[in-house]
Amino acid sequence: MSSFTTRRFLKYFLKGLLFVVPLALTIYIIISLVVFLDSIIPLPIPGLGILVMLMFITFVGYMASVFVTRPIFDLMEKWLFKIPLVNIVYTSIKDLMQAFVGDKKKFNVTVVVKLSDNMYRLGFLTQEDMSMIAEPGLAAVYFPHSYNFSGNLYMIPKENIKVVENINNADVMKFIVSGGVSELQPLDENFESTVKK
Repeated sequence: MSSFTTRRFLKYFLKGLLFVVPLALTIYIIISLVVFLDSIIPLPIPGLGILVMLMFITFVGYMASVFVTRPIFDLMEKWLFKIPLVNIVYTSIKDLMQAFVGDKKKFNVTVVVKLSDNMYRLGFLTQEDMSMIAEPGLAAVYFPHSYNFSGNLYMIPKENIKVVENINNADVMKFIVSGGVSELQPLDENFESTVKK
């Protein structure tokens, strides 16, 4: 086999790898998630467990919104708040869920934070004012980790924070999680670089 053929074979193999691995992992993760969710309510027909779960969650959401039954859900929540360990776990999970799907979404303001003269970091502004801990000059910024679904929260002087406009926040999260490999595209084609203090 000539070196030209070997190089061409390697080139095609790597191109195939770039297509197959992300696709295979995506399919594997989705199938694993579907199988896991379906196994929570074990029913003989595949997929029926997920359907029952979706119907149940929708029904609970409806009941929590109805004027007559809302006080029952509020009372149940007050009881959960009184149980020491359950309180911490429940409120943390609820706050995180509300940050993504609630009325007060938290990961919708992308910011660039100045860490030093030559170093900046992308994050999401979660609290603009930290007066409740006697630090009115600080703001809370969440920094997701790259190649991971975790992150750190830092309180940073407001003068070191710049809000990034005209960019999709989901793309920013993907950019950070991918370690900066994913590309950032502005929402507006004519957008150059509008960063407001």
